[in-house]
Amino acid sequence: MFKQRKYIMQLQQTKRHNVKLRLGISGASGFGKTYSALQLAYGMTSDWSKIAVIDTENASASLYSDLGNFNVLNLNPSYSPERYIEAISICEKSNMEVIIIDSVSHEWQGDGGCLQIHEQLGGRFQDWARVKPRHQKFIDAILRSKCHIITTSRRKTDYSLDVGSNGKSKVVKHGTKEITSEGFEYELSVNFELINENHLCKVSKDRTNLFQGNPEFIINADIGKQLKAWCHQGISLEDVKQEIKATTTVEGLRHLFHKHGALKQQILPLILERKSEIEKTAQIADNKQIINTKSIQQNGINNSNPTSGK
Repeated sequence: MFKQRKYIMQLQQTKRHNVKLRLGISGASGFGKTYSALQLAYGMTSDWSKIAVIDTENASASLYSDLGNFNVLNLNPSYSPERYIEAISICEKSNMEVIIIDSVSHEWQGDGGCLQIHEQLGGRFQDWARVKPRHQKFIDAILRSKCHIITTSRRKTDYSLDVGSNGKSKVVKHGTKEITSEGFEYELSVNFELINENHLCKVSKDRTNLFQGNPEFIINADIGKQLKAWCHQGISLEDVKQEIKATTTVEGLRHLFHKHGALKQQILPLILERKSEIEKTAQIADNKQIINTKSIQQNGINNSNPTSGK
């Protein structure tokens, strides 16, 4: 019979550690999604060689090769969720700092994307049960990545068929809509919407509160620098490492482990290593104490202590 593990719930003060950003840039064709994404990425890294572009837009990233020596992974059909996940993994293993997925629209509506997969299964409502888990794994790969990720997506004009007060149906225009799964924006830290061919943008979602209430602006490297600075506010992993190193008791290590709960996965090996060092030091001290005690018992306090005044 399996024993149920008991989890202890604890209240902790909120702190922002070195989080990884999930940024979105959407807009119509020609509005500058790729260029804006590259500007953001460079501002976040200051190193073109640490930027990778997963390019599904007919090698559009190569148009900006004069900006710097960033990396490109050309992704051709089919645009299945699994191929996107593989591309993200390749970039991570190459130690990239920022991954630009240009664009995520193909994973949803492209050749071999989710909509086509659903259609090939029969196009019935129940067929989504086989498609959505595959799409969710793609979303999870973005959310769990060790890299900052910038996604671009195309926009299309959104219409609906409404019934007017006269009882007649009419087509109503509702602006534009991103070509990706419903609710994708909710997964993002910041979502930038390019509104014209001059690269002017507005923010439709902002968890950083850096852009709330701001007028429309152009994305540049300085915006990337602001986002990077926001990420590094609060306690960094390096600060926690120094705390662990300076701790001299096992109880103190236990306190640090619970104090920095958001970094448990990263600091657990360091905690265990430091615990071993503290216990080893304590064991050596105990052994010395035992030796000194035996020496006193065998030789007498005066013989074992040259400062006793004999």
